[in-house]
Parts: sequence; structure tokens; C-alpha cells
Amino acid sequence: QVQLVESGGGLVQAGGSLRLSCAASGRTFSIYQMGWFRQAPGKEREFVAAIEWSGITTYYADSVKGRFTISRDNAQTTVYLQMNSLKLEDTAAYYCAARRQLIYEYWGQGTRVTVSS
Repeated sequence: QVQLVESGGGLVQAGGSLRLSCAASGRTFSIYQMGWFRQAPGKEREFVAAIEWSGITTYYADSVKGRFTISRDNAQTTVYLQMNSLKLEDTAAYYCAARRQLIYEYWGQGTRVTVSS
């Protein structure tokens, strides 16, 4: 099993920045990739960014490219999502997830990000 705990959400003005953290524990050696997803009220959950456990390859949704950066701290098995130039439409609950193979099977409890005008 893998446990994921997110932190770092909050209220920020449009144009501001936040950094989300996801601390992984348990059988982390089995992880292939970790990702961030988000779900806005009344909308489906959507992919935001992902990073391979090696830290070499990253992936981003078009809507956040150039504004968000995903990274991994090897020593602390923590994955970060640096969010800059935040927009109103970035308001959502953000979830960290991990997968060993094809699907994301481990999820955190989520952290809420609210961007105000």
C-alpha cells in the first residue's frame, strides 16, 4: 500500500502562486508515476500534471503548461506542484495520485485551492 497526504492549498489572488506538496509513504518503491489531478465544483476530475518516479519525465495538461511545475524530492519522497500565474479557473480540489502500472490506484484526500479576483 501507498499512502498520500497533500498539503499547501489555500486562498490566493489571481496572478499569485501556491505550492502543493504530496508526501508519499508505504511501499513507495513500487511507484512508477505520480500525478496531480483536480476537480472543480460541478465538473469532472481532470489531469493536471504527472512525473515519473525517476523524476526524469514530466507531463502537463495544456491548460497549465508554462504556469505549473511538477517536481520530486527524492530524499523525502515528496512530490510538489508549483503553481504560478494562477487563474480563477484553477479553483478546484487538487488530488495527488500514484500508480504502479496502468491506472492510478492510490489517491490522497485532496487539498482545496481557491483563486479570487
